[in-house]
Amino acid sequence: MSTIGVLLAAGRGSRMGRPKALVADWLARGLSALEPCDEVLVVLGAQAEAVQRRLEGLVGDDVSVVVATDWAEGMGASLRAALAVAGEGDAEALLVTLVDLPDVGRPVVARVVGEGASRGSLRRAAYDGEPGHPVLLGRDHWEGVAAAAVGDQGARDYLRRQRVELVECGDLATGRDVDSLPVAPTD
Repeated sequence: MSTIGVLLAAGRGSRMGRPKALVADWLARGLSALEPCDEVLVVLGAQAEAVQRRLEGLVGDDVSVVVATDWAEGMGASLRAALAVAGEGDAEALLVTLVDLPDVGRPVVARVVGEGASRGSLRRAAYDGEPGHPVLLGRDHWEGVAAAAVGDQGARDYLRRQRVELVECGDLATGRDVDSLPVAPTD
């Protein structure tokens, strides 16, 4: 049974003022976090060429890149692009995380994947009881997730209708996404 780690990094980062995949070392951190997965897929969109240049030297043979041409629609488009690529292979599950979660690392991913994923897996990290990312989607759920992934919703509506196993990770990270960088004080 194999798991593909998916790093969603397609957004424009309008509140950030630039694509979050171009912020500091977030791309490298996201890739590192997905090391417990058998393969890694990075979904790009805004400024894809610039992000691909940043990816050079960071990716190995087990990392694939797909550009979500309709990325401006929102996270749903990125997730559908990942599901389409994964559907061509024989992976049992996707572990989906976001590029703007800089404190979510390998320990969180390893805990959510757990002893392994199956076609029926549906798990999600929780931080102090609040659901967050990453989310583990067994292959049996891909069709329903793709149908629900519209706009900036991703899998949210699908997950609300399912029995999702929450995996507490609040002892490992905050799981908070970062929408803006702190402004340095001026004298």
